[in-house]
This record gives sequence, structure tokens and C-alpha cells, in this order.
Amino acid sequence: MSAQDLISSLPTDLWLGGAQTPSASGARFSVLNPATGEELTTVADATAADGITALDLAAAAQGEWAATPARERAEILRRAFDLLQARAADFALLMTLEMGKSLAESRGEVNYGGEFLRWFSEEAVRIGGRFTPAPAGNGRILVTKMPVGPVLAITPWNFPLAMGTRKIGPALAAGCTVIVKPAEDTPLTMLLLGQVFADAGLPSGVLSILPASDAAAVTGPLMDDPRLRKVTFTGSTGVGKLLVRNAADRLLRTSMELGGNAPFIVFDDANIDAAVDGAMLAKMRNGGEACTAANRLYVANSVREEFTAKLTARIEALVVGPGDREGTDIGPLINDKQRGTVTALVDDAVAKGARVRTGGTAPDGPGFFYTPTVLDSIPADANLLQDEIFGPVAAIIGFDTEDEAVTAANDTRYGLVAYFYTENLDRALRVSEALDTGMVGVNRGAISDAAAPFGGVKESGFGREGGSEGIEEYLETKYIALQ
Repeated sequence: MSAQDLISSLPTDLWLGGAQTPSASGARFSVLNPATGEELTTVADATAADGITALDLAAAAQGEWAATPARERAEILRRAFDLLQARAADFALLMTLEMGKSLAESRGEVNYGGEFLRWFSEEAVRIGGRFTPAPAGNGRILVTKMPVGPVLAITPWNFPLAMGTRKIGPALAAGCTVIVKPAEDTPLTMLLLGQVFADAGLPSGVLSILPASDAAAVTGPLMDDPRLRKVTFTGSTGVGKLLVRNAADRLLRTSMELGGNAPFIVFDDANIDAAVDGAMLAKMRNGGEACTAANRLYVANSVREEFTAKLTARIEALVVGPGDREGTDIGPLINDKQRGTVTALVDDAVAKGARVRTGGTAPDGPGFFYTPTVLDSIPADANLLQDEIFGPVAAIIGFDTEDEAVTAANDTRYGLVAYFYTENLDRALRVSEALDTGMVGVNRGAISDAAAPFGGVKESGFGREGGSEGIEEYLETKYIALQ
């Protein structure tokens, strides 16, 4: 399907009651192609009233959906997985058009995002409990799991499919109804997923999707309503903190997958070629626009120049261009604001003494492109050592000892993921335990897996998505005392 035909066939209204519905105000907002800066289409702009309508539907459907047999919920999720795979080409092209990533990256996200539907279709029938005698001999202890209830899921723009399926999958599997507020920059992918779920037989009202240009105007009243029982968010730490504060008055159940500042450590005993391969994945996947992206590359001084030269050659060879052009490796950044952020971080580091090995510029338009960049000789006060770059910029810092590397890696308020390369098993175990992060990649530059728990510590948030742990975020534990 051509890009024009795909865009013209999409649902672009709110998704309410299993169908497209205009916004209460009739207002719409533009969705841009970041490769050109031009409008792709417009979508309905949800209001606070639309949010309450979605919650009305979710609350009305909650009891019946929770009572739906687990096998039936599982089969709907599996059908949605199959339908997503059947439309993989459409989803890949759509993500490339509205987010900018290359088609190869988008195809990978279709596979990755789909796995959460398949995985949680299998987990739906494995929700357990226990039945044991009380130690005092005066009764029986029955423990069961119940769905939390209606969920608000707020998703980011960088993975417009997978960050949705990673929340929708376990919520539906657990028996919860869901309201999704997708990112303003990338609402189209989620609206198309709503159509997929309708085609898969998901009952009306169980899933609503509310694109909005003013997120707080929609989510605020929802979080104040006692019928909403949980909010799950992926995005910046600043917004996450605000949501947690807003949730506090009602003690609303929350899970937060927030910012990162991932270290990537190359020890002197590492396989350098393998480490370069891993760094390309950890740094340049999704054009660097990922919370798991390697932000600080710490390389043992004895191998630093070899690693830097090889990485620089690989990054110089990347093809930059519109994501829908075959052969493109790096597409545009999501918008001009993000390009400005990346530019400011690089300029700050260079002004303080960093050396540009390649890149370091934002080319003229059209589109929001930034040249893939390698910096070394990074000064200790460079802002990019503390702030997420969220762009195709590799910042390399030397070190001499293992303790020095680990201390530097942990010197951040974030704690999502860390990566390191070594050929020494004892060091692999020792450093894995010493790194203060929720996830660690050992001799791997990509770690995300639907079957594994994803999440961080410190200001990278709390709660886990994926794995057998992921469904627990949408379940409450109920204890029943039996005589």
C-alpha cells in the first residue's frame, strides 16, 4: 500500500466504544512527517468530556470483561497478534511516516510490539493463587488475584506500537479495561491498533484511545475520578513525577517507566569488534531516541583509541535520510524541539573541550535531522553526561580501573539499564551486581524481550513490564479466610 493510500484509510477520530467517534469539541490537530515537517493528516483532539466518556465505557465494561474466561481473553489477544502480523507492512510504514525511524527499525518494532500480545495471551491463563492450611490449624488461607480495574495508559512517541502493546497486553490479559492516551506526535499507530483489536473481537468499551494536544486536560479529570484504578506511564522523569504526585491524593495504583542515562562499559579484556557491534545497537537503535540508548560510553584507556576509531568508522558509514527510503539507517528526530535539545547538548560539550570525531551538526531542512556523531575527550562538567541525549550521539570517556568505571556508571540519578563487555566470567557477575540499574546487558547491546521484566530503579521509575512480572502490575491480591 502506498503512503498516501495508507494515510487515507486510517481511523483518525477518537476510538470509543469499538469505533471511530468525533471529539466532543469537533477540534482536530495535525500529525507531521518529521522527515519533511509537512502534515500527514489530522486527528480528533480529545477533551476532558471525551475522557470521561471513555471512563464511562471502561467502567461499564469492567465487570463483564473481568468475568470473561481467561482462555477467551487469551484468544482475543492472540487474534490481535495474528492480525497485527498480517498488517505488518502497514504498521511499519505508518510508524516510519509519523515517527521518522527507518523502515528496518519499524519492521523490528512490529515484531517486538507484537510479541507482547502473544506473550500475554499465554500469561492470561496462568494467573495463579494458592490454597494452604493456616499454621494455627484454625482454617484455610485462600489467595487469589483480581484485576485492578480500569487503567489509564499514557504512551510515548519513540515506540508508538510497542509501548502501547506492552501495557495493553497485560492489562487485557489480567481482565482490566484500558484507556490509552498516545503521544501527540504519534497517535496514528495506536488508532490503527484499536481497529485491529476491534477486528479481533474485543468487546465494545474495553479499549478506548484518546489522542489529545493537551494531555493534562484529558488525564487530570480521569485521575481524579474514583472509577479509575491505575495509571501506567512511559516517558520523561519530570512528567512521571508529576503524575505520581497527582495520583497520591487517591493512592492510585501507578507504574512508571521513565528516563535513562545508560552507561556502556568496554573493559580492557573485551572483544573490541563485538563491543563495537553492541555499541551500534545500544546507541544507534531507533536513532538514539530510546530510554535504553547508551548515553555514556566508558572505554578502558588501553583500548579506547581502537574502539573509538572503529566505532567512528561505523557511524560515519550510516546513511541518513527519510525513513521510508530503502537503505536509510538513521531517520529524522521526532521534531524540531528534540533536534534543538540534541544540538544544545553537543554544543555544550564541545564548548567545554570535547572533540568531535565525526558529525556534530544539524543539516539544513527539510525535516528534523541530526548527523550521527561521535565525541571523545568529554569534560566532566558536560551536560550530556547527566542528561539524556535522545539522539544519534555517542559520547566516549576513558577509564583505568574497574572500580572507576562502575563508580562513574552509577553516578547518575537514573538507573534503567547498563551495558558492558568483558571476556571474564568473574568480572561479568561482579560488575552486574555492582551496577545500580534495573537491567544489565552483558556482551549484548540490545536486551528488550517480551519474556523479560523491563524497568528501572532510582529516577528511572518503578514497576516492571513484560515477563511473568508484567501482568502482576494489573492484578490485586485478595486473601480469603476460610473456616
